[in-house]
Amino acid sequence: MRNVYTVKQVNSYIKNMFTQDFMLNRIYVKGEVSNCKYHTSGHIYFSLKDESGTIACVMFAGSRSGLSFRMREGQQVIVLGSVNVYERDGKYQLYAREIVLDGAGLLYEKFEALKKELEEMGMFDAAYKRPVPRYARTVGVVTAPTGAAVRDIINISARRNPYVQIILYPAQVQGEGAVSSIIKGIRALEKKKVDVIIVGRGGGSIEDLWAFNEEPVARAIFECSVPVISAVGHETDTTIADYVADLRAPTPSAAAELAVYEYREVRDAMISCAQKMRKAVLLKAAAERNRLDKAALRLRFAHPRQKLNEKRQYASELEDRLRNQMQMSLTRDRHRLELCVEKMRRLSPLEKLRKGYSYVQDGSGQNVRSIRQTERGDLLKIYVADGTITAEVCSTDEIRYPDKGRTSEAG
Repeated sequence: MRNVYTVKQVNSYIKNMFTQDFMLNRIYVKGEVSNCKYHTSGHIYFSLKDESGTIACVMFAGSRSGLSFRMREGQQVIVLGSVNVYERDGKYQLYAREIVLDGAGLLYEKFEALKKELEEMGMFDAAYKRPVPRYARTVGVVTAPTGAAVRDIINISARRNPYVQIILYPAQVQGEGAVSSIIKGIRALEKKKVDVIIVGRGGGSIEDLWAFNEEPVARAIFECSVPVISAVGHETDTTIADYVADLRAPTPSAAAELAVYEYREVRDAMISCAQKMRKAVLLKAAAERNRLDKAALRLRFAHPRQKLNEKRQYASELEDRLRNQMQMSLTRDRHRLELCVEKMRRLSPLEKLRKGYSYVQDGSGQNVRSIRQTERGDLLKIYVADGTITAEVCSTDEIRYPDKGRTSEAG
């Protein structure tokens, strides 16, 4: 008994063997569902059985995206997953990652292979995705002429925008000849120069939708110069066309909503924008008018004519002031002159003469102010108010007046 192992060691060894087996890490297992239980944690526990045996299976909540239907007892399914050992119980079980109904398993494998091939070729790259025009005027639709898909697209398009033209290419979307019919529809609508193309159909099994998983259809969508919206099946259905298309819609109805803009919203938005623009223009015009008025006022004040008028007014004021000052000066000088004239008039000899006084000159023209300046026989010239008198001195008499400082004037 040299080699004795614990249960944990044995279980770990066996688990390691399962882990290293490449085939068991990715294996498809076909069987009938039994003992299916949906746990509150989100995990699904079930078994697969056939006529010869049973295998325990579990699908964890994180892998539930790989299940597109609700599992029921007795269903024939194909499970993709890995076989491993649950060490605590020492039991092996199948850990499911994807589950499809039986009959679709081979198609699903083909789908995965084509998807991987086209992805490696770059046909799913976002760099090749063209934007769907926001305001499409013509929408091409490649789908069956009858059925819910085309009715939904037409009804929703009419409700959202009755002015958008819908051009339908009635294609075969299922069975033999569907691939070539879809390709012809895409190319025909591309020649019509529509703004956007919707390629799709209603829901169905993977066999029903298989035409949209064919490589020629994928290449026709990829090579189309018009943006393509893929709308195949229900929201949970995914096809190669969805990956290649410029935009994927979960349903045909959603494709119509993505392709056709809401006319009323755009109209209301345009009316609102027009009102805002009108208000902004009026406010701007009022502001500019106010600025222009202020500028005109400043220009009027700064205009050379205004400056010239101001200078003219200033010159006129100076002229008035000068004239007033000259007038005042003349008035003052005239008054002073009149005073001087009056004073001179009062001091004038003629005034004295008019008052009865006379002015006496001797023969030499000297003013005779004293009797001592004359002698008997001298001729004197006497000036009176209205003329002169020539007189001869006969005699002189001395008279003393009370004011000794003055001598009498000869009469």
